[in-house]
This record gives sequence, structure tokens and C-alpha cells, in this order.
Amino acid sequence: MSKTIRFEWRASAPGEGEPQVLFVQDGNILYPAFWTAGARRELDAWQKNAGFTGGTGEIVWPAGLKSPVILAGVGKRTDFHAARWLRVWAAIGRQLLQAKGVARAACAWPEKVWSAQELAELAGLATEGLLQGAYSFDAYKSKARPRKFIFTWCGELAGGTSVRAAVRRAEIIGATLNDIRAIANLPANDLGPQDLARHAQKLARANGLQCRVWSQAALEKEKCGAFLSVARGSRRPGCLIRLAYPGKRGRKPLVIVGKAVMFDTGGISLKPPKGMEWMKFDKGGGMAALAVALLAARLKLSRPLIVYIPAIENMPGGGAARPGDIVTARNGKTVEILTTDAEGRMILADALSFAADEKPAAIVDIATLTGAAIVALGHEATAVMGNQDRLVMELMLAGETTGERLWQLPLWSEYDDLLKGKFADWQNVGDGSAGTITGGAFLRQFVPEEIPWAHLDIAGTAWLEAEKPFGGPGATLVPARLLAEWVARTTL
Repeated sequence: MSKTIRFEWRASAPGEGEPQVLFVQDGNILYPAFWTAGARRELDAWQKNAGFTGGTGEIVWPAGLKSPVILAGVGKRTDFHAARWLRVWAAIGRQLLQAKGVARAACAWPEKVWSAQELAELAGLATEGLLQGAYSFDAYKSKARPRKFIFTWCGELAGGTSVRAAVRRAEIIGATLNDIRAIANLPANDLGPQDLARHAQKLARANGLQCRVWSQAALEKEKCGAFLSVARGSRRPGCLIRLAYPGKRGRKPLVIVGKAVMFDTGGISLKPPKGMEWMKFDKGGGMAALAVALLAARLKLSRPLIVYIPAIENMPGGGAARPGDIVTARNGKTVEILTTDAEGRMILADALSFAADEKPAAIVDIATLTGAAIVALGHEATAVMGNQDRLVMELMLAGETTGERLWQLPLWSEYDDLLKGKFADWQNVGDGSAGTITGGAFLRQFVPEEIPWAHLDIAGTAWLEAEKPFGGPGATLVPARLLAEWVARTTL
């Protein structure tokens, strides 16, 4: 369970002096049943004087009240969404983490606002949000002191069986993601490809997962020319990690493939120096995939799941690929490298070939693939595309449920024309237009048509570069929660 927050239940009101969360929706405070008329008048007067309308994610601690309160704005009822609700609670968790002298806090649900079923879903998301917001990566800070506090759900409805089950499940999810964040936030000097493999093996042993690692030498025997064109530029050898969760027998497995470029210089096509330090998070897809494997095991999902994580560094060493080089991928297709900074699709190409060998019900790949995804969608949504609308829709619905939203881009066959090579079957980039789509179009060439497949471009959602009200700098692990929900619910 969580190392930061312990959750408790109480049928009555919060304890005296215990800060309690109240929501503000459509400008009105949503009061729990136990709030007295006098206490309501006092807080209403404060709100009127302060002019606090409760925009989504706005958090205030009113001063001078008899009972301490945290007012959390949830915006307008018509704009209510899981993503916004999650962010509100992450902001609350962030404030509790940073508040001095606060060891406890509580929430009592407002009366006659949400049904019991809605309450369970909202409590689960709230718990995940609290744990997300309360996380801080302090491993390299000499004076860091871990904070711990107790959060109590108050009232009869809050202690119901469905709510308790939702909170317990969310605790597992939140704690698991924070475990993986502690690895994902490590700098490249402390986390190379082989280091990631050792972390994966250790987690597999502790959680009942099967783990196999192909060394770079083994991948040479597998004729993974696309992968090796990237890996040979670094003194630290790359590897391919396979994690398998058995689930229940009798169903085809699902496969998730996550790009893990431990650091991306761009290779010979060197990136500009400004901002290059954030390229330690080019492993975001692989870290999210690792989190999904761990979630499947800890949540005891029924569906068999296989995860592939190709792990490399993209460095401009003496063995690095050059623009103009032509390589042969594991599935026999040839690729002309126009830029070595389009390395993610090269390592995914061979990993997708391994994934197809599993004869799965579906394949989903995750990658911080293109800056074009940020141009198109900013940092609020992940781009999705695929070869089957049913799979894409399942993923989008899972995103709506978990608050990790997706936006579908087209993947018509006409886009393939932008990638047809002059001297090889394919080239690894197009003409600069439709950059995110052509990234997906390239990957599609390495998945058999009969296998449902989707590509998630998380370039804009994989990490935060600055302190936000809802989280600190570092890995977000988007879309691990979405994919765990999909694995649990898919009918494929």
C-alpha cells in the first residue's frame, strides 16, 4: 500500500481540528449532512467575501474558521469529467504534502449529490489522485524528509462496501505507479538499459511475473537490424525485456509494447542542447508498460498479458547509424534511415515483430514518438491511431473512465506514400507533414494486418517539466492506468 497516505473510515463527522475537504460546484459549496446551519453561514460568508467561485482545480484553505476546511473547486456540473476530478484530488494531495504541521485530513461526501455507484467510482479516482499528487521525487535531495499523513473518508455512504473496495483498488494502483515513478525518474547515469532489465527482473520475481531478457548479442542472432541500428551507437548495450502475466487460461493474451530510450541525444542527427536533459524521459512508454504488467499482477486481472520493452540509449558513438544507412528489420523489411532522431520507431519495429509472434488478441504500443503530437494536442491528450476502430474505441472509453484522455488521428493508407523509400522498402520519416500520423503509419508496417493494433503517442503527456498544482516534475506514467482498465474490460 501507499508509503505516504494511510486511508481510514469513520461513520461520523471528522475529528475536531481535522481539515476536511468540501467541494465547490457551480459556485456553491456542497455541504455534508452533519454541517450545522451556523457553520454553513460562517463558511458562506467567507466565500462571499473572498469571491471564491471554485474553478476546476482551485484549492483554498479559508483562514479564521472554527473548523479547518479545504475548499476544492470542481467547476461547473456540465463540465464535470474524470480527468478534471482526478486533477482536483491530485492538487489536494499536493497541498497536503506541502502543508506544515498537517498529519490528518478528511472528506465527507455531500448529501444528495452522487449515487452510491457514482460515489464508488469517484472515491477510487480521488484516491488515485491523492496518491499521485502526494508523490515527490526526492531521492537525490540530501535534506528530503518523507511526509506521511492519514486521510479519512467520513459518513455512512463513504464506508459502504463498494466505496471501500474502490478505494482499496485505487490504493494498489496509486502505490504501484509511485513505485515505478521512483525508477522512471532516475537519471540516465543511474538507469541504463541493463539497469532497467535488472529492475524488471526484480519486480517480476516479487510479483509472480515471468521475465526474459534478450541481450544485444541475442538480438543480433534474431536479426533485429532496426533495433541494432540505434543500440550500436552507445557503449552501454541495449536489450529487449519481456514480461508475462499468466492470467486465466483459455484466452489469447494481450500485448503491450513500450519504447524505452533511456536517453535520446538524437544520435548523429543531434538534438539542440536546450532542453536535452528531459530526454531521460524518452523511456516513458517502456516505464508505463512496466507499470501495466505490475498492475495486472497486483490487481489479479483475469486476462493474460505480455509486455515487451525495447531498451536502448540513442548516442552518437562510433558505431552509430548514419543518415542514409539502410537496415533490415526482423520481419525482413528494409528501412532507409533519413534521421537518426527517429529512433523510437526503429526499436519498436523489431519489438512489434516479437509481439506478433505471440499470436495475441491485440497489440498496443506506447511511445514518446513525435514532437508533432505536442503541436497537435499540447499536453492534455494522447494521440491514438490503429488498424481497427473497435480497439481504438475501447481504448478511448478506458481513457474517459480513468481521466487519461485520448484523441484519435486518421491512419488512412494514403499516408503510407509519404514513407515509401527511394532505395529501400521504407524510410523512417516522411516529408515533415502529418508527423504523428506518419510515425503510426511506419509502425503499422511491422504488425500483421489480421492482428488488431493501436499506437499511442505520449510525447505530450509522459512527463511534467515544472511544478504544477497537481504534480511535481517528472514521469506521469500516462497511459498506464488507462491500459490497466482496458486489460480488465476488453472484449477482444
